[in-house]
Amino acid sequence: MTTLAAPEVPPTSRPALRRGAAFTLVAVVIATLLGASAAPTPLYEVYQSNWGFSSLQSTLVFGIYAVSLLLALLTVGSLSDYVGRRPVLMTALVFEAASMVMFATAEGIGLLLFARVVQGFATGAAISALGSTLLDLERKPGRGATVNSIAPTVGLALGAIGSSLISEHLPRPTSTVFLVFCALFVVEILGIWAAPETAVRQKGALASMRPTLAVPSTALGMLVLTGPCLVAVWALGGFYLSLGPSLARNALDVHTSLIGAVMVATLTGTGAFAVFVLRNVAARRILYVGASALVAGVAITLVGAETSSALWILAGTAVAGVGFGAGFQGTIRTVMPLAEPHERAGLLSSIYVIAYLANSVPALAAGYLVGKVGLVDTTRIYGGLVIALATAAFLGLLVRKAPVSTC
Repeated sequence: MTTLAAPEVPPTSRPALRRGAAFTLVAVVIATLLGASAAPTPLYEVYQSNWGFSSLQSTLVFGIYAVSLLLALLTVGSLSDYVGRRPVLMTALVFEAASMVMFATAEGIGLLLFARVVQGFATGAAISALGSTLLDLERKPGRGATVNSIAPTVGLALGAIGSSLISEHLPRPTSTVFLVFCALFVVEILGIWAAPETAVRQKGALASMRPTLAVPSTALGMLVLTGPCLVAVWALGGFYLSLGPSLARNALDVHTSLIGAVMVATLTGTGAFAVFVLRNVAARRILYVGASALVAGVAITLVGAETSSALWILAGTAVAGVGFGAGFQGTIRTVMPLAEPHERAGLLSSIYVIAYLANSVPALAAGYLVGKVGLVDTTRIYGGLVIALATAAFLGLLVRKAPVSTC
């Protein structure tokens, strides 16, 4: 397969950061953004105690973030292809920092929901530009896609654990963690300002903001093939980020925010480890591993939930985490190399639209079902959905014999 060359840095740009340092910075920004998105998860029990949160409200706080993020992807997801990466990233990070201040000062669900809307839009505006910048800056083909798969999972793990530890051991549990993230985003704004611009400006910025899904014809077939695995991965992540703490407390009778954070960190941490271990493996094999691990891991977790076994739940979560990381990595490495450089942000936005729809819609439905049939039955239904999707992806790969890109 022909290697896609990164665009040249415009001659007017005089960055202070070297290419390698800028690559690392972008990876850190991705991890920080996703870490901030996971920060409220361990705090749901605190919110429930302070404000009388229900399971449906917990999933609403999670879901409204995803909806706002989707809106950003559909409108400004491709904007960095036209106006440049840095303007989009700096603006998005400013709004992200502002959302952290809103979280820190929230005293009820109203401002909390508004903060999630701002955070979701800022993250959606930044995420495709960040992923495209990684591909632009990579020195070795495939490294950008690998880091783009590892950084979000590492960020989710660190965000959940960090939020839990800060909320349990430092004063003002619903404020301190967000002020820490706000400070990080301010530093990252300065870093992005000093980073090189990797996209050449072109006409059509306003037209690109019309809600649309930009999937090149060369990548459409492969995106359809890998879609069920992508949906299964992000649906599972949505469940853990919204209802994972409730499942842990219900099944294990443990009342601490740390247990929910440990579940999220186990899922995403083993996902990051899987991405790293499988970084040189052919994309088709990664997808096989991802689909298989999702089926096995969710099945083990369901057994643990039925028997109230912490060991089985954590073991199943770890196995499912391998599927979480491998499934997303396999999709990115299979689909993204099929796009030209000027199509990357648009295609990545489309991938994330699918991902966050899968991340939010099933989780919102689950939050509603908890009030109707209970958490245990909802977990059974949700787990069955993830297993069915992962199985469909596995069978689809078996049927299609054509080789999949290994970039």
